Amino acid sequence: MNGEIVGAASGVDTVDGLAALLRQLRRRQAHQRRDSELTYREIAARTGWSIGIIAGYFAGRTLPPTDRFDILVALLGATPAEQGSLATLRDRIADGRRGGAGPASGVPGWPKPRQLPADVPHFTGREAELAELDERLPLGGSATSAVISTISGTAGVGKTALAIHWSHRAAARFPDGQIYLNLRGFDGRGPAVGAAEALRGLLEAFGVEAQRIPLTVEAQSALFRSVLADRRVLLVLDNARSAEQIRPMLPGSPHCLTLITSRNRLSSLVVTEGAQPLLLELPSATEGVRILSNRLGPEAVAREPEAVDELVRRCARLPLALAIIAARARAEPSLTRLVTQLRDARQGLDAFADEDATADVRAVFSYSLRALGEPAARMFRLLGVHPGPDITLAAAASVAGTDATATQQSLTELVRANLLSQTLSGRYAFHDLLRAYAAEQAETLDSAPVRRAAIRRSLGHYLHSAHDAALTIYPQRDRIALHPADPAITAESFEDIDQARAWFAAEHPVLLAQIRQGEQAGLGVLTWQLAWAIADVLDWRGQWHDLTATQEIAAEAARAAADPTGLAQAQRILARAHIRFGRWDDAEALLLDAAENFRRIGDLVGEANSQIALSRVHEQHGRMSAALACSQQALDLFQTAGHQTGRARSLNVVGWYHALLGEYEQAVARCTEALAVHAELGSRFGQAPVWDSLGYAHQHLGDHAEAVRCYENAIRLYREIGDRYHEADTLVHLGDNHFGAAEWSLAAGSWRDALRILDELNHPSAADVRPKLKQVEEMP
Repeated sequence: MNGEIVGAASGVDTVDGLAALLRQLRRRQAHQRRDSELTYREIAARTGWSIGIIAGYFAGRTLPPTDRFDILVALLGATPAEQGSLATLRDRIADGRRGGAGPASGVPGWPKPRQLPADVPHFTGREAELAELDERLPLGGSATSAVISTISGTAGVGKTALAIHWSHRAAARFPDGQIYLNLRGFDGRGPAVGAAEALRGLLEAFGVEAQRIPLTVEAQSALFRSVLADRRVLLVLDNARSAEQIRPMLPGSPHCLTLITSRNRLSSLVVTEGAQPLLLELPSATEGVRILSNRLGPEAVAREPEAVDELVRRCARLPLALAIIAARARAEPSLTRLVTQLRDARQGLDAFADEDATADVRAVFSYSLRALGEPAARMFRLLGVHPGPDITLAAAASVAGTDATATQQSLTELVRANLLSQTLSGRYAFHDLLRAYAAEQAETLDSAPVRRAAIRRSLGHYLHSAHDAALTIYPQRDRIALHPADPAITAESFEDIDQARAWFAAEHPVLLAQIRQGEQAGLGVLTWQLAWAIADVLDWRGQWHDLTATQEIAAEAARAAADPTGLAQAQRILARAHIRFGRWDDAEALLLDAAENFRRIGDLVGEANSQIALSRVHEQHGRMSAALACSQQALDLFQTAGHQTGRARSLNVVGWYHALLGEYEQAVARCTEALAVHAELGSRFGQAPVWDSLGYAHQHLGDHAEAVRCYENAIRLYREIGDRYHEADTLVHLGDNHFGAAEWSLAAGSWRDALRILDELNHPSAADVRPKLKQVEEMP
């Protein structure tokens, strides 16, 4: 960090002091550029924020929310290191303003995640490695820097098993959480987990609202370090590909320990981060015998020692292969006979004669596979086509095109053979080596049409499951003509909203991988429709980077398939993602294209939805008359299409822009009409924002009592549907109304309730409410 910034920051503990640092950054940037300082107007043009808000940040009247603060310091030329230190400073000030209720150890209300997978059954040996890891535990108050340990070694040597087993032994030393994250560095079926995706998952595990997570990896990394400051957390990063992949995820707290597994040595972490390496070698022959003895029983091993020794050799002493051969041995009356059969399997792998260890491991896989029934062997191969990282029973049934009973039988057989593992949540997963082998077997034994059919069924499963889950959460969502479901697929079913949300959370990485695979396979319609099906959920969860990426893929897939409907839908939703990031010009260009494309194909509803989104762009640029015109055009289109839900939604939007133009009577008329249509449709989701708009209009007409009634109706409905953020937002509006009516205590009560929710959500809007509450509490 620059010397003068460090010196100035050392004693800062107030918003005024932070504002002084922002001004100092602005002056330094101007000096470095040999130009004048950026004006508030120039900053507003680059960020899309109002000049008044920016002035408040630099004057110390307002503490910038986390995401805006990260954008601002980057815009002012702060280095990545400075950005991280300033983000930590900003969060410390925010914690102090709310009474110190920050992410420190033992603070009530902060999640303490317990994400370690189940301990490894039949774990044996590795005493020296376990003892070495024990020695690396942080030593309480004497620790001065974060502890980083790496476990490296060849595939299948037992790195993950060692990491998980030791983590369970050490878990009590980390009372504030144990996090496990599979980075899929060597998955082979798709890209490794990127730093941005990983950091968002880590932050959400500690209760950080998705909307509060910054846009850039540097800012996300800084926020993650702030969250872990003063906490005792164990972070297990499994299957890392490179130091660059994981460096942004490393905590800075001396009370945390990061345990990393990788096939690579990650030497740069040792040099630059002080990581302590542990190279996991193959177990000795004696240890290999112990592994088999632990799984088969000492009596079985003692009866045929020579056969056991040869089994260990033919498994190349690889723990994964030993586990698989042990599972097969339980079905054989004689280990000697098993060795003979394994020799025969080895003879069929002469193509790999130059890589003896690889050939022997492949022989173990091949032999175990040949021992399966044909349905289970076919299931094994086709699961290699699935992009992973894991799969449910219903999805496996769809990939294979078999019914649930037959699928369960095949999966059970694969689990018993140790060719597949079952997690505590009931999902199924491959080891990377086995996934690669399954894909290789499918490539060799199954024709291209068979593999393509499996990919098509897999996409169909996730499309129809995601579509039904999204409609379970929001039944009034607009529909599209879905690609017909293959009779051989088994879609998931959902009893309630919570179940649908849980499914989306569990399937998130699978859904993203399916969309990438669909485009690569040239299945354009299925691809863009799956991206469309998950778009609303990604938006609600604040996963806007993924929303952007999936819609970009959807647009390319639709273009390749010459599908104008898919292209227009992808453009419209991609514009929504740009709006979330404040990229208003990009959003406007996409929406104009989308509206024109919808117009060409005669899709009135798609065109209307594009016009509603365009109205928001106009509002952002202060073009209220244009915003009203767009919303009125959307209303006309919905009415022509006979689309009542869209008509109700656009009536509220039209009313809102009348209100922003000061035309409060027209606003009340339009919103009242919208309310009636929503009520007729039974749409609570739609009624709530209309009541909020009506409250705003009546408040500005001076009818504070009617505004209270409207706001309270909105709050009640938001509570019923569980929308806590918008409940808090309307409570803020209710407090504003009470304040305008000189009802100071009622205003304080509403703002206090809103602040409680926003603080529980860890939402940046809390920073805007706190000064209002302070002002009214200090009034005589």
